[in-house]
Amino acid sequence: MSTKKAVSGRSAAAGVISRPGIPFPSGNGQATPAPDGRLLKRAAMASFIGNFVEWFDYASYGYLATIIAVVFFPKTDAATGLLAAYAIFAISFIVRPIGGIVWGHFGDKIGRRTALSLSILIMSASTFVIAFLPTYAQVGILAPILLLVVRLVQGFSASGEYAGASAFLAEYAPEGKRGIYTSIVPASTAAGLLFGSIFVAVLHAVLTAEQIQSFGWRLPFLLAAPFGLIGRYIRVRLEDTPKFKALEASQHVARAPVTELLTVHRGKMLIAFGVTCLNAVAFYLVLSYMPTYLSTEMGMGETESFIAATISLTAYIGFIFIMGALSDRFGRKTMLIGASVLFVILTVPLFKGLVGASFMTIVMIQIAFGALLTMNDGTLPCFLSEIFPTRVRYSGFAFCFNAANALFGGTAPFVATWLIHTTGSKLAPAWYMVGAALVALVAMLASRETSRAPLADD
Repeated sequence: MSTKKAVSGRSAAAGVISRPGIPFPSGNGQATPAPDGRLLKRAAMASFIGNFVEWFDYASYGYLATIIAVVFFPKTDAATGLLAAYAIFAISFIVRPIGGIVWGHFGDKIGRRTALSLSILIMSASTFVIAFLPTYAQVGILAPILLLVVRLVQGFSASGEYAGASAFLAEYAPEGKRGIYTSIVPASTAAGLLFGSIFVAVLHAVLTAEQIQSFGWRLPFLLAAPFGLIGRYIRVRLEDTPKFKALEASQHVARAPVTELLTVHRGKMLIAFGVTCLNAVAFYLVLSYMPTYLSTEMGMGETESFIAATISLTAYIGFIFIMGALSDRFGRKTMLIGASVLFVILTVPLFKGLVGASFMTIVMIQIAFGALLTMNDGTLPCFLSEIFPTRVRYSGFAFCFNAANALFGGTAPFVATWLIHTTGSKLAPAWYMVGAALVALVAMLASRETSRAPLADD
């Protein structure tokens, strides 16, 4: 064996993988130069597309909740039908922690790319099927049952997307820029919501109520197929992350990621779960539930409420990248604590400001809520990627993120509607958000800063 080959072999055994122009990090957690710009762009696009598809689906379901309530459930009062539609939405989140464990196991054991390539295929297919489901008028009680089954499959497949895409980008990103790169993931969720908002707003503008109930509600779900196939194509053509490839080369991949997570990293799991509670509640109330809240509780027209949501989401996407960059400069802990404190102080006053407000005032309040949320949402994916080591990063992120979203995120529109219906107070959702912010604040006070060191492997 030549000297050159011997050196190459020792480098691989030590966990260092290199190729011309693309130096990869070693398996010992030490910082090394990042991959080239071409690979970073492809990784960013691969991470963007899956979350875009997932959240376009959730936006379509959330923004069409009042229509879905009529189409899939027996004729009752509007509040009961809306609660039933949101209950299906919430129940579909029950499987997300299970899905997080499954996808996390595959992502940590056989690779991030493989898990993400398969999850987007199942997710887009299940979303596409919703467009062809029969209505309650056609098959009776079977209609909501079929809707629930499809939503459960969709929830299971989507549970690995956000965590996997975030870990994927964190492991590709250069040192000192992980915040700005991982902020692409929440930006993609907002882009999916934005596209869903625009699509539903157009439906309300060009179709009559009867046409939307007849066929219009099916149209957004049809788009899942082409979007999903595009995402699948991009992902299968991308290499796995440098960190995971180095872990494989050093034969240091975790045999049982979930077992290791539950025995070694329980404290980190509690912190990750706690800080995600605010993200879960605020994300769904501010970005998904708000148009329904404005139309059903504040008397705003559906078209106007969706236009307001569209404007605020556009601003939200810009804020996301700003907050990601600020987290690189000031640290994840500072940003996440700041978000929690501001939600505690400002949520109730902002909700009160919606009462009797003009259209422009409502838009400004929604933009303010979006800015608050991006302090958390633009920082959280990087923090959750950094708090867990490479061996269990996908599993730790996916389980904690999905557990919090199952308990507090997917249920948020249902709980908000139920609280208003039970208490008679339109401020009930605001106080619910304040409670979530207090939980996140306690979690972050117990955490340490994660942005100053390279990603750990163990």
